[in-house]
Amino acid sequence: MHQRPFQQVDVFTATPYRGNPLAVVLDGSGLSTEAMQDFTNWTNLSEATFLLPPTPEGRAAGADYRVRIFCPGRELPFAGHPTLGSCHAWLQAGGRPQVAGQVVQECGVGLVTLRQDGERLAFAAPPLIQSGPLAEDDVALIARGLGVARSDILHHAWCDNGPNWRGVMLRSSEQVLALKHDASILGQLDVGVVGPRGKVGVIGSTDAEGIAFEVRAFFPGNNGLAEDPVTGSLNAALAQWLIGAGLAPAQYVAAQGTCLGRAGRVYVQQDGDTIWVGGSSVTCMAGEVLL
Repeated sequence: MHQRPFQQVDVFTATPYRGNPLAVVLDGSGLSTEAMQDFTNWTNLSEATFLLPPTPEGRAAGADYRVRIFCPGRELPFAGHPTLGSCHAWLQAGGRPQVAGQVVQECGVGLVTLRQDGERLAFAAPPLIQSGPLAEDDVALIARGLGVARSDILHHAWCDNGPNWRGVMLRSSEQVLALKHDASILGQLDVGVVGPRGKVGVIGSTDAEGIAFEVRAFFPGNNGLAEDPVTGSLNAALAQWLIGAGLAPAQYVAAQGTCLGRAGRVYVQQDGDTIWVGGSSVTCMAGEVLL
């Protein structure tokens, strides 16, 4: 074991402690999968990441660094807030991308491109592994688990981009914020819930803050972490579904974490065939960890 550089980053916020925290070990070289998983479990955070040099194949394809992403109990091929937070920490630690204004991350799903947009970073949403409507049995189960009537779920779709999210849209943001989910009913389902903050049925409508949607993310099977504060992978998949289905405009802002005392803001923009998902990040702690 030896001291390794470390940052704890708050993602999807410019205000410390109002977003989603992430533990970033800036040098994961030589660590076993078991050691990475043990440290992640110890942090008691939703995710921890470990930065590594790119593989030879990744470097040849333009990767600036490689990241392994863990949540309590398992490794993830991709996750959104760890992608933004890891890139922020890498840049803060002196990382220099091969292409100015663009960072290429290598992770379990392959190469993910990030771009710098002023103070924000944004990642290109990876392709959906599974899309299309959910099975009606799943929709009925989700309705019961969320404590709403089946008729309150206006739209639904698979939002699987690594994490196998199931997405549902409710009638309003107020209904989303009032949810009292039952983990014993949802079981192992990872469920993303979205509701419009503006006028229901008016695409592109926003509230006074310019926010179009309220989002919540439930994953009751994830070692006791029942709700995620702000979720990049879910928002990326929701954007692909909602924009593709004509339920959202090509550019919008989503809020997440309200019920947890957070103020996450996720910026979505479609540019040609690519959907960019971004937000601010801020380093709250920096130092060393013994690993």
